[in-house]
Amino acid sequence: MKILVLYYSKGGNTRKLAEAVASGIESVEGAASVLKNTDEVTKDDFLECDGLVAGSPVYFGVMAWPLKKVFDEFVSVRKKMENKVGAAFATSGDATGGKETTIFSIIECLLIYGMIIVGDPMSATGHYGVACVGAPDEKAAKNAFELGRRVARLCSKLR
Repeated sequence: MKILVLYYSKGGNTRKLAEAVASGIESVEGAASVLKNTDEVTKDDFLECDGLVAGSPVYFGVMAWPLKKVFDEFVSVRKKMENKVGAAFATSGDATGGKETTIFSIIECLLIYGMIIVGDPMSATGHYGVACVGAPDEKAAKNAFELGRRVARLCSKLR
């Protein structure tokens, strides 16, 4: 079972959060994370995954253009993503920097792709997805781990 962790990261903070999500995925027996940035992801990565967790830094309150570009360019595989698990995460430079609106912008794309959306579990924040300011601290990394584990467990149940 493969779960794609797709991210755009200019300064490295979103990549670090993506790595924590991937670690949570790897903690589930039978689950493998496929960690890809927006420059290296392919349509085959989308088609071969059982779940997709996407993340971005906040850019004007929404996902960064390189991540949006992937969703736009891969629209031809959209119908083949139906009923796969989707989740989102975000990083920002400020506490009020638009992390939740960025997560929602990602979730909107995942919904349009027909995916089953999950937020982070109650063992994390129990909200829309994982987010942090700057580099993930220990708490944010733990929450990202929990999100990855939740997605992997749900993918396993749906198989």
